[in-house]
Amino acid sequence: MQIDHTDRDLLALLREDARAPVADLARRLGLARTTVQARIERLETRGIITGYTLRVSDNMKPALRATVLVSIEPRSGPTVLGRLKTLPGVEMVHTTSGRFDLLVQVTATTTAELDDTLDRIGEARGVKSSESLIHLATKIDRAP
Repeated sequence: MQIDHTDRDLLALLREDARAPVADLARRLGLARTTVQARIERLETRGIITGYTLRVSDNMKPALRATVLVSIEPRSGPTVLGRLKTLPGVEMVHTTSGRFDLLVQVTATTTAELDDTLDRIGEARGVKSSESLIHLATKIDRAP
């Protein structure tokens, strides 16, 4: 589906605040409230907007975050993913191209908890190697 400049501007405003009242969005876009409501419904119906999410304030987020780059043995993907699903600190797993096979997002409230999660990832059957990158400071965050 093609979207126009106005749809792109609307999506940008919703990324900033998905709970913004339609009247406020309409005012900022210079459109009628009913037009904006119709555009939102069309974007939802066509699958451009697939949902809304909650962003937690920084003081409620886990204290530590890490990205773990994982190399796995051939044909061990399902076994490794099964193990990663059991680890509560694992938030997200992406397959990748290049030197590593998986990119794993990990959170923890303490360094001991983070260390334990990293150890458990490295010990998983099928994992050849891993490299951990501890997040220090967020400089840009455009995630919903």
